[in-house]
Amino acid sequence: MSWEHSWVRVTVIGVGRIGEALVAGLCRAGMPAESITVIGRSVERTFEVARRHGVRVTDLRDLPDECDVLVVAVKPQQIEEVLTDLGSALRGSTIRPVVLSVVAGVATERIEQFLPSVVPVVRAMPNTPMTVGAAVTAIARGAAATEHDLRLVESVLESVGEVLRVSEDQLDAVTAVSGSGPAYVFLVAEMMIDAAMALGLDRDTAGRLVTGTLAGSAAMLGIGDVDLVELRAAVTSPAGTTAAALEVFEGSEIRRTFQEALTAARDRSLALSDMVRPPLTRISVDQN
Repeated sequence: MSWEHSWVRVTVIGVGRIGEALVAGLCRAGMPAESITVIGRSVERTFEVARRHGVRVTDLRDLPDECDVLVVAVKPQQIEEVLTDLGSALRGSTIRPVVLSVVAGVATERIEQFLPSVVPVVRAMPNTPMTVGAAVTAIARGAAATEHDLRLVESVLESVGEVLRVSEDQLDAVTAVSGSGPAYVFLVAEMMIDAAMALGLDRDTAGRLVTGTLAGSAAMLGIGDVDLVELRAAVTSPAGTTAAALEVFEGSEIRRTFQEALTAARDRSLALSDMVRPPLTRISVDQN
């Protein structure tokens, strides 16, 4: 996408892989570098990211005077400390950004407990293809988030891929499908390469054939309205080589295996969410 909202100012707390990927995506999309600010725990890493992308650096005690979207991209074990500091900073500030959390397993309700009640919160579940601008990200609104806030968040996240809206109770399923999904694809690639080598191909040839096939097939999925059954049928001649392979897959109950795998990932996401949601006493952080 080309950046159409040059007035938007974004601050990213956390300069790990996800935080930097978002900064890079915004820069690629044409957002002015001076509209982007980064905050990180490691001074060296923070300034490295800032130099690489030409963006500004600050800390939580000195938030920019103008900030429309404030992205929290830290590790789950760091979020309580970060939100405590952020709540204090926002209480003493006139800015009211949309707080966009990409922290796995932390509900909007819990984030809101640290912030002034007028501050909208949106939770997102991106996936690692955001590092190449090909993410699919699901977002869910918090109690104070408006339609305007959601559109603002979408305009930011669309710099690194596609954005879908879901209810927050669906985010654990989203985690199982798209959040963890790239690992499933990489596992399939790994197994195909191993099988190709067992058939006598060298690793380089097998790797190029498999990665090229997966990339090309993914490109076909992205064209128009796709009927997966029709795409598969177009490759499968009756009693041909593809049919022989598919018969083995179906005989191994691969569909049930996928269902069980995604269910296990969803259940683990639920368990992790419970681990980072101990009861809190609501802190009064509203403006007088």
